[in-house]
Amino acid sequence: MLSRSAIRAATQSSRLPGTARTASLAATGKAPAPAPCTSSSSTLPIQGRRYISMYGYTQAKALVYSKYGEPKDVLSLHKHSISAPHGTQVNLRLLTAPMNPADVNQIQGVYPSKPPFDTSLGTAEPAAVGGNEGAFEVISTGAGVKNLSKGDWVIMKRTGQGTWRTHAQLDESQLIRIENKDGLTPLQVGTVSVNPVTAYRMIRDYCEWDWMRAGEEWVIQNGANSGVGRAAIQLCREWGIKSLNVVRGRKTPEETEALKQELKDLGATVVVTEEEMLTGGFRDMVHEFTRQGREPIRLALNCVGGKNATALAKTLAPDSHMVTYGAMSRQPVALPSGLLIFKNLTFDGFWVSKWGDKNPALKENTIKDVLQLTRSGRFKDIPVDNVEWKWDAEGAQLAESVQGTLGGYRSGKGVFTFTGGDE
Repeated sequence: MLSRSAIRAATQSSRLPGTARTASLAATGKAPAPAPCTSSSSTLPIQGRRYISMYGYTQAKALVYSKYGEPKDVLSLHKHSISAPHGTQVNLRLLTAPMNPADVNQIQGVYPSKPPFDTSLGTAEPAAVGGNEGAFEVISTGAGVKNLSKGDWVIMKRTGQGTWRTHAQLDESQLIRIENKDGLTPLQVGTVSVNPVTAYRMIRDYCEWDWMRAGEEWVIQNGANSGVGRAAIQLCREWGIKSLNVVRGRKTPEETEALKQELKDLGATVVVTEEEMLTGGFRDMVHEFTRQGREPIRLALNCVGGKNATALAKTLAPDSHMVTYGAMSRQPVALPSGLLIFKNLTFDGFWVSKWGDKNPALKENTIKDVLQLTRSGRFKDIPVDNVEWKWDAEGAQLAESVQGTLGGYRSGKGVFTFTGGDE
């Protein structure tokens, strides 16, 4: 006759999904270790509580999409199970993940980089997890992991790995460890690898600055209130480069002046509106800013395009550069031939995803530099619109937050902050 404990164990095993029963057999040496699987209704939390089962499975949720379209239409919340890590695998818990415009473009299918659709999470159709940037905490590691430990903070080494999920299982080689998280917040770590790195590399790599003339050379940029723009302002301040910053005017003059002052407090030398830049008197304004042209504008950073970009280019000194990294206006960059012929200007494009994949070591060093500035209080956080991701959050609610990323004037960058646990 079977004991009560044996009967109870057999009953529990029969209620588990097939892969979880495989895990039970694996524990006795009768079957190979299982891979991550989709959870069935029997493994869902009781009374809203999550848990890690006795077999080592972590319950997880991810915002996934199986076709391209607007986030509110194609994103759904997928529940699945993650097995205990083995080999060089690492299990992670989300801390924070921003919603960047490029993430939305990727879901819409209009971004050059597209993550693969697959069924590794047990979705009914091949799907991808949204998001490319975020900070995660290590909750467990496989026996073969050498450089990560429980409690470490990590970010993704490459784009397309999917960050809009409560938990993930990735290989150690896919992650960058934050060597010293003291004095840092999850927000600072989770938003470091895209906007600050973009600003850092464009300023460093596309202009040969005369460091003996610190404080006598300029950068001009549009989109100065963006994450990249704010990073550029602070890096220019640190490196002794003056910055001329262009923003869109706000609804009232008071709001516009408040924004200008906010950027000046970060270190902006001059802040003007797009309307001011497109007036006939802007040339004289620039002449005055630059001490009658004795301080050259050597670099322009463009994320808008159209007439805005043309106006930036006209301020540049001979033999200078313009770097385009965005196209918010969806208008082409139109350039007078004289700028090319008589000023010998150079026009480049920069895509941080491609750059980072080609230069992983340099990307890590850049991140370390920015985080060191942050830790010392010389690089401030971007304004954020925090979206709390609780375990019982509805998928439609999260998708609507993503949808709003490209809409109008925002109080800050949308950021998911996961507040669940692993009980």
